[in-house]
Amino acid sequence: MTLQQDVLFLELPDGVRLAYRHRPGRGPGVLFCCGFHSDMNGNKATYLDAYAAARGVAYTRFDYQGHGASTGRFADGTIGVWFGDALAILDRVTEGPQVIVGSSMGAWMALLLAGVRPERVAGLLLLAPAPDFPTKLMLPAMSEESRAVLYRDGVWDRPSEYADEDYPITLALIEESARHNLLDGGPVPFDGPVRIVHGDSDEVVPLDHVLKIPAQIRSTDVVTEVIKGGDHRLSTDADLQRLSVAVDGLVGEAGSA
Repeated sequence: MTLQQDVLFLELPDGVRLAYRHRPGRGPGVLFCCGFHSDMNGNKATYLDAYAAARGVAYTRFDYQGHGASTGRFADGTIGVWFGDALAILDRVTEGPQVIVGSSMGAWMALLLAGVRPERVAGLLLLAPAPDFPTKLMLPAMSEESRAVLYRDGVWDRPSEYADEDYPITLALIEESARHNLLDGGPVPFDGPVRIVHGDSDEVVPLDHVLKIPAQIRSTDVVTEVIKGGDHRLSTDADLQRLSVAVDGLVGEAGSA
């Protein structure tokens, strides 16, 4: 079996075309949700493709609109829009129960998916999870000057941590995101296994933010692993090996249920 799958496109009713790669295989499948301003060709996403190929497991990864190979403008995106993309992929591309692996913002998407499609979710693996980040992390971290620009112009160009070019942060993104915040409301109605992996040297999401997540999930099977020295990307060789072990555990547990 080849390690690279062709890029396919899922057309949404508004004409947006979501790019995705899908590897057929046995279930439960694995669905990867990438992070904010990332795409399905990142280290963890491609590592999981090789993992799935070696084990014969179904695997799906995709780009939110305005990301990667999908159509649309990044500046037009919001948490609600991108959650709609993730839900469309879950509903229309994947089949049967899925272990959802979410990185950073993707972990927020995974939790939202588990809340509306608990019967389709076999387990959650949340890597450096960043629920509620626009209002609770991004906005408070902005300088007064940057916030002034954001509120005056409706957009602020944020320097990228991992690329050469700035990218737009819109006021619409921040304000709309509050509708989907998870850390202030009732528990996510999901009762399956949840594994959280976070580095104590994460430069984007503080550990104390992540430690609030288990209380917001109804499941009693929630385990948080803190990696000493781990950063936000969690993409070292050791991190990737830890990723495969965690996915093995969730896939195996779902398969034996």
